[in-house]
Amino acid sequence: MKIGILNGGGDCAGLNAVSRGVLRAAEAAGDTVIGIRRGWAGLLEGEYGEIRYADFEGLIGTGGTALETSRTNPMKRQNGLDAVAENMRNMGLDVLIAVGGDDTLGVARELSARGEKVIGVPKTIDNDLAGTDFSFGFFTAVDEAMRMIESLQTTGLSHSRIMVVEVMGRDAGWISLYAGTAAGANMILIPEFSASPEDAVKLVKARKDAGHRSTVIVVAEGVNLVPRDKVEKDEFGHELIAKAPGENNAAYLARYIEERSGLETRSTVLGHTIRGTRPNAYDRVMSTRLGVKAVDAAHGGRFGVMVAIRGASVSEVPLSEGTKKKYVDEETWRIFRQFFV
Repeated sequence: MKIGILNGGGDCAGLNAVSRGVLRAAEAAGDTVIGIRRGWAGLLEGEYGEIRYADFEGLIGTGGTALETSRTNPMKRQNGLDAVAENMRNMGLDVLIAVGGDDTLGVARELSARGEKVIGVPKTIDNDLAGTDFSFGFFTAVDEAMRMIESLQTTGLSHSRIMVVEVMGRDAGWISLYAGTAAGANMILIPEFSASPEDAVKLVKARKDAGHRSTVIVVAEGVNLVPRDKVEKDEFGHELIAKAPGENNAAYLARYIEERSGLETRSTVLGHTIRGTRPNAYDRVMSTRLGVKAVDAAHGGRFGVMVAIRGASVSEVPLSEGTKKKYVDEETWRIFRQFFV
């Protein structure tokens, strides 16, 4: 069997471990694996070549992706899907394994609907894919963000400052909620639920009156605090918040709190620092299992599926599940909000 593999969308911890898992399972079965560079761009532009387990054997603990990635959307190109399908045939692929989030898997779903043999592997540090309990890279991002928030806590206490930390999360607040809670943050603002700067001011003042020297507030980048005009978008229609003109959420909220409370406030944006770090043990193992499962599905002739973590098992779900979003629900929010003190 000849297997193609590509990574699409933003990088995250565990991508190389997925490729490593695919390669080990494929070589054990006598398959050939073609690595496609820069995601869908590589399939459109013919950037690919054979890869072997030996090339990835030592990469299980590395961040980023050796295959490189891009946010190219074939469906935005004239006859883009036709070109992708034709190149898959020209390469002689028996199956394509697409590793990515809802955008990458949305393209894979369309190819599958056209009769192409495609298998998806869910990838998003935002953990916002409904078809899998968790996506690889998420827990590594949470670990990294937690450590940084804890470091800022000590600075806040040392200087009796209010610290505002902005964390990745355009549409879903999973990273902010998990990392902020794990670090003991006093308030967390996420896109799914209304966020009021005035509530932050009230909390800061109440904590000051109660004798606390510092307060830590975590805010997701996608929270609608700052009016944004003329924001650049990628080929999948997503706003590039980090490139938006004017203040980010952290800077805006810090200024708002300081002006209304009179307390010294500082802001920090974690940004891409939590994206390219080394995967933790959980993500290394999860990614490996997903890669192996994708090859198993291919040999079983089960195409048009996404491999997914369901409980302690690795399962297969329709690719359509990979394009559904998963947001922080009210019950989860209710539980975590109890710690906003």
